[in-house]
Order: sequence, then structure tokens, then C-alpha cells
Amino acid sequence: MSADTMTVQDVVLGLWQALSARDWDGVKAHLSDDCIYLDVPVGPAAAAKGPDDIVKRLKIGLEPLASYENFSGLMVDDGSNAMYEHHEEWHWATGESAVLKFVSVHRVVDGKVSLWKDYWDMSALANHAPPSWLEDFATADMSWVYDATGEV
Repeated sequence: MSADTMTVQDVVLGLWQALSARDWDGVKAHLSDDCIYLDVPVGPAAAAKGPDDIVKRLKIGLEPLASYENFSGLMVDDGSNAMYEHHEEWHWATGESAVLKFVSVHRVVDGKVSLWKDYWDMSALANHAPPSWLEDFATADMSWVYDATGEV
């Protein structure tokens, strides 16, 4: 399927299928060069911009997991923007697990995601993650941080 024949929903679902498989190159292939990723609970001052930095950001949380999976839900779109209700299941090697409910908003331009905003309850993660989770995050490579204040 070419970018011309792909729907917004095809692009968004392709991105999430790649992310669920932790196929980092597949994730990058769905993002525009100037795509902004915003984890809304963290705020726009800690966004990521561009496929490489977005993947760096995603890997901080997802790469250390023993298993991770996205479960599809309702998606609505207006032809260029999609709202996607879904949930993720995170499992750590130490036995902890969390179910995280999301609404993700995506803008798709020319067959690529150009804006990605995740709305979710961070306490659902913090309440179920291993005690070292925040410490690990605090010592992670933060070179991806992009201040998107005023852009999103």
C-alpha cells in the first residue's frame, strides 16, 4: 500500500503495531522527520522531535520490559487527525505489571505521523512499576528532550 492509498487509520495502526512489537525501525518509518511526540502528563517542555529522538524517548520506558503489548480500541478520524483509545500492558522481569489506558491523538500528513500526543494516567504506571523505575528514568539518556511549548 502506498502513502497515497493509506488511510489515517492505516498509518496510526501501523505505528502502534510496530511499537507493540518494539520494532524501532518500523516505528521510525511511520514518523515524519519533524514529528513531535508529547507525553501529555509530562508536558511540552519534555517532548521529543524527529524519529530518532522519539525512539530514544520510547525506549526509556519500553526497552527494559520483559513484555509489552498494545491492545487496540476505538479510533475516530477526520481525514488527517485521529483519536485512538487503547491500552498497553507492561510486564517487568521482577514480576510487576501495569495496564495503562490511553487516548492518543495523531496528525497524519503525507502518510506519516507528524504529531503524536499521549493522554494517560501516570499514577497507573507509578503505582505498579518496580521501585527502581523512576530512578532508572532519572538516569536515562535525556538527549531527546525537545521543548514543544507553544507548538502543541
